[in-house]
Amino acid sequence: MTDVKFTHIGGPTVLIEVAGVRLLTDPTFDPPGRTYRFGWGTSSRKLTGPALAVADLPPLDAVLLTHDHHADNLDDAGRALLPSAGTVLTTASGARRLGGGAIGLRPGDTHELTVPGRPAITVTATPARHGPPLSRPISGDVIGFALTWPGQANGPLWITGDTVNHGSLRTAARALQPGTVLLHLGAVRFPQTGPLRYTMAAADALSLLDGLAPTTVLPVHYEGWQHFSEGHDTIADTLDGAPSALARPYTWLPLGSPHTVTV
Repeated sequence: MTDVKFTHIGGPTVLIEVAGVRLLTDPTFDPPGRTYRFGWGTSSRKLTGPALAVADLPPLDAVLLTHDHHADNLDDAGRALLPSAGTVLTTASGARRLGGGAIGLRPGDTHELTVPGRPAITVTATPARHGPPLSRPISGDVIGFALTWPGQANGPLWITGDTVNHGSLRTAARALQPGTVLLHLGAVRFPQTGPLRYTMAAADALSLLDGLAPTTVLPVHYEGWQHFSEGHDTIADTLDGAPSALARPYTWLPLGSPHTVTV
């Protein structure tokens, strides 16, 4: 068993500390107030800033970047820290855009993170679809990450990435049997595309996790931006109202302070 510290910085940005290895997901550190373009006429305004500044971070061993082309997952300040962040793992198309030695992964690809004196962490890219069917040419490539290391007691740590619930995701989840899930939610919508969603709603998450048995589920990426249609209260109501057969040990990470999970 391993005690893992999760520090939620805001949105999808989480500092994960595993046996002395420091990982950062989707760096977003810009201040609030700016509107960012997401392409095809869509945009969103950042409403809240990060709970920690870049200067408050410890030295990083790796960044796990689910995708590079949306500012709510990689903004200007987050992009600026990448050269000092050790290994950067992201999509194959994102690695080409970023350059600088970023390592591109496609779903199913693996990469072994090695830090001297620390246990190796195997990172496997998992499938994600950032919108409705046939939206990939518009919304771009996204991946999630499954992390395994020696002595893990409860199954892999799975970071879903920005995704809707779809067949390939469900298949991957059942193959993984994750023990801990960092779950991207928020039910992203844009006025230009009406009811179409680009990330999971809480009901989608219940469906995805039905039949799985994670010991801990950590919702993230549901607050701080204009384009989220489900925030904390709506998500909590849905999760709390789920039938007992779908009940999961959901934990709301505090902003800016570490929370320890045994993985």
